[in-house]
Amino acid sequence: MTVPERQETEYRDADTRILKDSRHLCESAKTRYGASVSWILIGLAAAGALLRLYNLGGNSLWLDEAATLTFARQTLAGIWETTAAGEFNPPLFYWLEHGMLLFGESEFVLRLLPALFGILTVPVVYLIGREFRDRNVGLIAAALLAFSPFHIFYSQEARAYAPMLFFFSLALLFYVRAGRSDETRSWVLFGVFSAAAFWMHFYAVVPVAVLILHALVTRAGEIRKDVRNAKNPALALVAFVVATLPLLIVTVNLFLVRTSSAPTFGMQGLSLIYHTFLQITGSGDLNMVLFGILFLVGVAYTWCEDRNGALLLVLMMALPLAASLVLSSRMPMIPRYLIYLLPVYFVGIASAYPALLALVRERWAVAIFIAAAVLVAVPLLSTYYTIPQKNDWRGFSAELGAMTGEGDLVVVLPPYIAQPLDYYYSNATDGTLEMGATTEDDLEAIRDRYPGRRAFYVATADIFAADPSGNAAGWLEENTRVVGQHTGINLLVSSW
Repeated sequence: MTVPERQETEYRDADTRILKDSRHLCESAKTRYGASVSWILIGLAAAGALLRLYNLGGNSLWLDEAATLTFARQTLAGIWETTAAGEFNPPLFYWLEHGMLLFGESEFVLRLLPALFGILTVPVVYLIGREFRDRNVGLIAAALLAFSPFHIFYSQEARAYAPMLFFFSLALLFYVRAGRSDETRSWVLFGVFSAAAFWMHFYAVVPVAVLILHALVTRAGEIRKDVRNAKNPALALVAFVVATLPLLIVTVNLFLVRTSSAPTFGMQGLSLIYHTFLQITGSGDLNMVLFGILFLVGVAYTWCEDRNGALLLVLMMALPLAASLVLSSRMPMIPRYLIYLLPVYFVGIASAYPALLALVRERWAVAIFIAAAVLVAVPLLSTYYTIPQKNDWRGFSAELGAMTGEGDLVVVLPPYIAQPLDYYYSNATDGTLEMGATTEDDLEAIRDRYPGRRAFYVATADIFAADPSGNAAGWLEENTRVVGQHTGINLLVSSW
């Protein structure tokens, strides 16, 4: 071998070693970062668990949670019969809570399932973000959910909102995965978990319909070429319909009843949109605007690389909000019904992190986003566990028991608020006579039936939902005097 040939061989070997060393360093760096991602995700899940389990039984049950207990005490068949008869919530959550009653009826036990579902949603949102873009988006989205005051609140409430979000998040995960791989298994699982979300809460049908629409829009060209390309989305839809058929039949009837007249509670029009964004942001107007800007930046970055993904973000935010805006004039609409927006909104915000990459390294960009998620939540969380977040029926009942005497009347308006009251207050122990009233005529009838009896009236803002005319409230104003007001619960006593 000549000298030039030997030198060329040595240079080539040196280049090969350098290339191998570079690849080894890159692989080692990726491995180390992968391990860091795992530990960060574990930390976020642990923080999410702590925030959702801490002081779980601290707040007293409010009306809707007490209603959960009322339904859960029925038999499994009775729960379904109640739904079919007109209960505006599906039975699955009540069935699960029925099983939880084996462990007691405390506030902690009733809220434990939603808390566990809320905790499990954090890693699911990470998987959605990773599948949608990359693991950095997953980490940021998981952090936003872990420290979200909105999600923490409903993870600590004995209602179906957090469980519904868990199942819908799984449906969204498999939908995104199906869109990438077109794997039949992922499409079917998307349909199955969509059905589970619908069995938890009726309004889950809206985002599921949007996902089906997105699938048809993004595959329209392929379907026009060969209708067999619609097979997998069709399988998902069939799985959903088959799994929810009994409930779908009931839902149609309930929808017609619910929209037959104007709502007597809830939010209408643009107020619903404003308060929805305000609550899911978890803080004031400034943060709401900043979150909105970051979401739009995330959509723009996604559009450059994945137009179908960007369309998914836009449709999943715009269409449910538009549908809710229209429906709010015919049925009660409340921001918590839109809790399923959280994973989409947070993934969209997380997708904006590349905007920081020009200024800082990748890891620092992710760390800054996670730190911001924590800082935004701190002001609300600093008082969340020390100030009552719901009607304090526990404290109110203690005050009521201290004021009433044997033979007194306790009149609740409207009658269904007796559910949280009776969880803490016993008229048998106090020797009082408890009854309910809805209208002015009901109140007059009680006074005529028990002339001269001292009467205590327990009323909340629900009095206007039950009697929109306001006549019952007017009667109270004329015939009673206020003796106490406790976290939205009013106590009045007869003035005769």
